[in-house]
Amino acid sequence: MTVLSHRALNRATLARQLLLDRSGLGPLDAVAHLGGLQAQEPQEPYLGLHARLRAFDPAELSALLVDRQVVRTHLMRRTVHLVTADDALAWRGRHEAMLRQRVLGVYRAELAGVGLEELAEAGRQVMADGRPRTMAEVAAELAGRWPGPGKRALGEMVVAALIPMVQLPPRGLWRQKAGVRNLPLAAWLGRDIVPPPAAGGPDPAGEALVRRYLAAYGPAASADLRAWCGLAGLPAAVAAVRDDLVTFRDERGRLLLDLPDAPRPDPDTPAPVRFLPAFDNAVLGYHDRTRIIDDAHRGLSVAGERVVLVDGRVAATWEAGETGAVTVRPLRRMAGVERDEVVEEGRGVALFLSEGESASVEIADS
Repeated sequence: MTVLSHRALNRATLARQLLLDRSGLGPLDAVAHLGGLQAQEPQEPYLGLHARLRAFDPAELSALLVDRQVVRTHLMRRTVHLVTADDALAWRGRHEAMLRQRVLGVYRAELAGVGLEELAEAGRQVMADGRPRTMAEVAAELAGRWPGPGKRALGEMVVAALIPMVQLPPRGLWRQKAGVRNLPLAAWLGRDIVPPPAAGGPDPAGEALVRRYLAAYGPAASADLRAWCGLAGLPAAVAAVRDDLVTFRDERGRLLLDLPDAPRPDPDTPAPVRFLPAFDNAVLGYHDRTRIIDDAHRGLSVAGERVVLVDGRVAATWEAGETGAVTVRPLRRMAGVERDEVVEEGRGVALFLSEGESASVEIADS
């Protein structure tokens, strides 16, 4: 069986993630290809698409949110993701059990004795009038009936798990600050959610998740798939599509799955500098993240740091001031040509953030 080196896996990841060459896809198709963008920080998806698309106009993504073609919702790993409306409807039921268990993992003691189906029904009654509500408002209307758990536990369980919700615009629009107002996903989109699969029955949503993950992240191990979506119950879906896949090994000996015709570039393919947003799934979408970030810096991927890829790997963090000026903080020594490439790409990021007013980039060596 062919063994893929770390560098070969890195180049495959960059190609699948649209980071090896900027893509001509529109924002809707890009969000669909990527299987969504992690979005608990509302402006970060715009940076993620700027790194991946040619001539990206952030107004187009804002328009997709307003037009209900993409939505912000709790999904993979119980984090807020920006996904297409079609994917939200197709995948939300498949994530239902995981979302409940993850909220219970935080609030099990507070919610002990609370019947979740009863709580879900009460939550649906609260939201039935079609009025958007904050999580605190939902919890306040339920607290009289369940005074023990506390409003935070009630609100998170209802909004993040029991009732599929969408976070309404203007939350998530470009350059707009807005609190979270929730509405049931089906009501916002006017379409029903695909129900979760029956126990032991076929799992078309799970099978689609496997294929879509490999298209955007492969070659990858089953553990990587679980790390991306948070779902433990996918072995049957993997088995169902197994005959359609090809296999490799990584340098650790792990079995990797992939789509036969997906891109696997030559390991020596040059990789351009890219500035990634906080919590980018190119880094977070794997159990073994060493294909793109050193173990010594793994904590950056969950700390909300924006990172810079140099030769395809995390080599610096970056931040932007209010005027759009970009500051880069290297994690290793950079050669002169690398610094020049970082500054050049950073200028494009600064111009994007400042809407053409600033191209300021500083490399802040310690």
